[in-house]
Amino acid sequence: MTTTLGPREIAAYIDHTLLKPEASREQILQVAAEAREYGFASVCVNPVWVSTVAEALAGSDVKTCTVVGFALGASTTATKAFEASNAIDNGADEVDMVIDIAAARAGERERLVTDIRAVAEVAHAKGAILKVIIETSLLDDAAKALACEASVEAGADFVKTSTGFNGGGANVADVALMRATVGPDLGVKASGGVRSYADAGALIEAGATRLGASSGVAIVNGGESGANY
Repeated sequence: MTTTLGPREIAAYIDHTLLKPEASREQILQVAAEAREYGFASVCVNPVWVSTVAEALAGSDVKTCTVVGFALGASTTATKAFEASNAIDNGADEVDMVIDIAAARAGERERLVTDIRAVAEVAHAKGAILKVIIETSLLDDAAKALACEASVEAGADFVKTSTGFNGGGANVADVALMRATVGPDLGVKASGGVRSYADAGALIEAGATRLGASSGVAIVNGGESGANY
């Protein structure tokens, strides 16, 4: 790792994440408290916890982030758009949606653009930002590039590597490919298996501007966690 960022500086890159379906209210509130303490970029939780997290983060600079079409991306476009709208109404500042993975694998660019644009338009109309999860572990490089190109065309704010639920995770090669495809202006979020300060630094050097991790506290303390997401 060659980044000059210290562990605490990396905190501003991290979406402190708890997406386990069995997560309790106490665990969600702990993650929110940690985010306030360390100055993480956001707390990313399932939609059912958005209002809880938004309330817990009130008065801080930490954003409330949630997921849409998670974790398979196989919901209809209308469902994804409604889910995003509802989440933002409940207090979400950022929405991470899963693409239509089958469309990416089939090379169906317009289908991808239509799906992403519908959610982007809802998010932007309500003042939120959209990150698009392309699920790199299920795509070859051509499909990864296509998904990134479609995200740019559709008006997304970020592209994101992974859900953390379908195998694989963030790696330097995928982040570099995504950065090269979207150019310098779009955000790139590396997520899935980001467990240590060294992992974080390598991914930032490759072009990531946001990191999704359940190991945020370990990362900023210069350690390592065994958590996957």
